[in-house]
Amino acid sequence: MIRKLLPCLGTYKKYAILTPLMIGIEVLLEVWIPWIMASIVDHGIQGNGGIDYTVKMGLLMIIMACCSLFFGALAGKFAAQAGIGFGKNLRTLLFAKVQEFSFINVDKFTTGSLVTRLTTDVTNTQNAFMLLLRLAFRAPIMLIGATCMAIYVNPHLSLIFFAAIPFLSIALYFILVKAHPRFLTMLKNYDSMNSIVQENLINIRVVKSFVRENYEKQKFAKSAEAVRSAQFFAEKLVILNMPLMEICMYCCIIAVLWFGGSLVINSTMEIGELSSFISYIMQILISLMMISMLMIISVLSRASLGRISEIIDEHPALHDNKAGYAAPLNGSIEFRDVSFAYDELSQNLVLSHINLNIKAGETIGIIGGTGSGKSTLVQLIPRLYETSTGQVFVDGKDVKKYRLPALRDTVAMVLQKNLVFSGTIRENLCWGKKDATEAEMIAACKAAQAHDFIMQWPEGYDTNLGQNGVNVSGGQKQRLCIARALLKRPRIIIFDDSTSAIDTATENKLRKALKEQVQNATMIIIAQRISSLSDADRIIVMDDGKIDAFGSHQELLQTNKIYQEVYKSQQKGVS
Repeated sequence: MIRKLLPCLGTYKKYAILTPLMIGIEVLLEVWIPWIMASIVDHGIQGNGGIDYTVKMGLLMIIMACCSLFFGALAGKFAAQAGIGFGKNLRTLLFAKVQEFSFINVDKFTTGSLVTRLTTDVTNTQNAFMLLLRLAFRAPIMLIGATCMAIYVNPHLSLIFFAAIPFLSIALYFILVKAHPRFLTMLKNYDSMNSIVQENLINIRVVKSFVRENYEKQKFAKSAEAVRSAQFFAEKLVILNMPLMEICMYCCIIAVLWFGGSLVINSTMEIGELSSFISYIMQILISLMMISMLMIISVLSRASLGRISEIIDEHPALHDNKAGYAAPLNGSIEFRDVSFAYDELSQNLVLSHINLNIKAGETIGIIGGTGSGKSTLVQLIPRLYETSTGQVFVDGKDVKKYRLPALRDTVAMVLQKNLVFSGTIRENLCWGKKDATEAEMIAACKAAQAHDFIMQWPEGYDTNLGQNGVNVSGGQKQRLCIARALLKRPRIIIFDDSTSAIDTATENKLRKALKEQVQNATMIIIAQRISSLSDADRIIVMDDGKIDAFGSHQELLQTNKIYQEVYKSQQKGVS
């Protein structure tokens, strides 16, 4: 798991290498200082060394302490640079990976979970990596160095420390085993909480219009309580680590003072040796505390690492044919015995045995009830989803044999849910064509019936739309999305119920302008209103994932019962 993430160090690898080197020097100096202190007590104060020896060794101890502090500060700086750089590269890697996902991959994880993994989980991993760089090297070096020095000073007193190890190991194992599943539960609860927040913010207008604020508050409070409960239980176990270590440390110190004091009284041990031994016992126990802290942090980071690895290991459901055909030129479309289910293992087909031929340059309308498969059908053309069985052809070639960017660059989709990004109108339009000129933007916006309302704003095309287009109405947003699609100059353009928020008069103007703007392009229009489709060359009537009828407006009025019922109901509504 860790090997997969090592490339994320990138140019920050040198800091990751320098950190343990600095720590090694720092710890060696720290371990040596108690020995110098013992020498000052035994030889300088109690022995024959005198003031000169005491001052000389005292200055050496101060220099070593300052050097230890200097190298420790350098280690902290390098660890921070390596950790923060690692976090940035990891977050960038995951974001790039998510960009490769198909709709199926995103649906599998859910948006809220992906947000948590790219934020909370990456931060947990980054912090763990920074601590790992420092503690994973500092603790073992200090433990080994201090243990060796303690044994050198008095091998018999060292047995006190070794007697405490089994107790500490059992306690730490219990804490880790119990805490790990709780941290996993906590992160899953974070996913749910993020999904609730995201859903609420996106649909805040609906929440307020239905006066559901209290319901949303209760729902969020319940989710937040689930996070608190899991985190509290996990942290409660983790907090036990420190008191247990302190109890062990104080017991060891008391035992050392008891037995060591007896040795001093019996003149078999010097006072300086006893003081240095106590310092080494402290260093040993501090290093054990660092190791236990490192293991606890690893529990939380392991949970986050596992969730991050799931993204890295996830294979995009759609594979790009790098050696495939270039962009289609004509825009003819064929569905050959196509069936589709969102879940590969499900028997519930959204589309069932679709056979359909659309000529290049033809305008096709699609109508049908909710859940009849209209949107799913058109999303198979640019390979937003893969067929379960059957094939989709564009220009007589299987869509799987095209290079994916080339195919999608040829197909423009105005989705059912109109999405614009924070930024100016100009920046949003450039999604359709990066290097679009002012004249091209104006032409596309005029065709989409958007130019007039854009020019009503003082800043015109440089007007800031706000997040999710909060500054524009639903109908205006739809027209901006249509203009953005027109700028692509596509061979195939798909309107997925994308004029539902536009009034009839504006829609009529839009249809006329579209005929001039995309004269040779194949156009597919999904709509609920028959008036939006009556000018189409042919109209598809869909029902329960199947094509119920396919013909012109007049033919369907005469032969298809579903179409007749929809037409009559809409005529009554008009009258």
